Amino acid sequence: MPENLTLSQALYTEHEDQQVSRLLTAVSIVALVCLFSIGTKAWYSGNQTHGIVLWLFNLPIIANMIWFARTKNRNTQKAGLIILVVLLLFYLIASGGESSTGPLWFYALPPLLFYLTSLKTGTAILLFCYLAAVIVFQFPDLSWVSAQYSVDFKIRFFVTLTLESIFCFVLETTRQSARNKLVSFARAHEHAARTDELTGLANRREMLNRLNAEFLRYQRAGHHFSIALIDLDLFKQVNDTFGHDAGDLVLQRFAEITLGVTRQTDLAARWGGEEFMLLLPDTTLLQALALAERLRSEIANTSFTHNGVSIPVTLSAGVCSISNASSVNELLKQADVQLYTAKGSGRNQISPRVRSQNTTLAPST
Repeated sequence: MPENLTLSQALYTEHEDQQVSRLLTAVSIVALVCLFSIGTKAWYSGNQTHGIVLWLFNLPIIANMIWFARTKNRNTQKAGLIILVVLLLFYLIASGGESSTGPLWFYALPPLLFYLTSLKTGTAILLFCYLAAVIVFQFPDLSWVSAQYSVDFKIRFFVTLTLESIFCFVLETTRQSARNKLVSFARAHEHAARTDELTGLANRREMLNRLNAEFLRYQRAGHHFSIALIDLDLFKQVNDTFGHDAGDLVLQRFAEITLGVTRQTDLAARWGGEEFMLLLPDTTLLQALALAERLRSEIANTSFTHNGVSIPVTLSAGVCSISNASSVNELLKQADVQLYTAKGSGRNQISPRVRSQNTTLAPST
C-alpha cells in the first residue's frame, strides 16, 4: 500500500500550489495597479521617463498572467514573476525612483522570495540582489546608475533589509517545519485508518475500498480477480488454552507468512478477529486455489510456539472468482459459503476442492 501513504501529501501539496497560484495572481494584479498609479503620478510630476518605464513593466506582467491562464504551469508563473520583480527592483535602485525612494521597495522581496521558493533558492536570489545594491551604492558613476544615496541611508538600508531577511528566513523555516510535521501526521493517520494495528495488514475498510476499485477495473477492462476468505481453525481454543498473548503472536506470525506467500500486487487484510482475506488481481479461480493451498500448507508446516510451548495452527479458506459473481457482495457471499463448506468438511482445507487427474489442489482430511 505504499502509494496510499502519499495520497495525503499529494493532496496537501496540490492545495498549497493552488494557494501559491492565487497569491501570485493577486500580487500580479496589485503590481499592475501600483505600477500604473505610480507611473501616472511620475508622468504628471514631470518625470515622464520614469513613468513610461513603470508602465512598460506592466506588459510582461500581463503576458505572464495570460501564459499561466493558458498553460496552468505554476512553475513558469512563479519564475516569471520573480524575475520581473528582481528586474523592477534593480531598475528602482539604479534610478532611485522618485525622490530616491526606489530601494525601499526591496523590503517586499524577502517574504515573497522565501514563500515562493525554497530557503536555498530564496537566499541565493536575495544575495544576488544584495550584490546589485552594493554595486549601485559603491559605484554611483556607472553610466546606468542615476541615483545618489547618502552614507547614512546605505547603512540603514542594509541593516534593516538584513534584519528583515533573517526574520523572514526564520519564519519560513518554522512554517516549513510545521508543514512537514502536518504532512507526517496526516500520513500516519491515513496509514492507521487503512491498517490493522496488530498484524500490520490492511483492515476491512481498506479491503472493501480495494475490492470495489478492482471490481470497477473488471467492469471497465475485463481484468478478472479472485478472493480467498481465510479463517484460523479453532482459534478460540488457542486463546483459551494458551492465552491472548499467544493468540496475538499467532495472528502476527500468520500475517508474516501470508505476506511471504502472496505477490506484491496482492492485498492481504485482516477481515475481523481470526478471519483474513486475500485480494488476488489478475488471478483465475484455479490460480487462486493454488495460492491458497500454498498458504495452507505453509501454515500447517510452520511451528508456532509461545514460551516454549507448541501451538497447533491450521486454516480453512473459501475461494471465489469474480467470473462466478455479478457484484462484490455476491463475491463475498460465495467466498463465505465456500469457507463454511471447508470448515464443515473437517477444516484445514480449501474450498472448492478442485482435483486434476494426478493432483488435488486442496488436501483431504
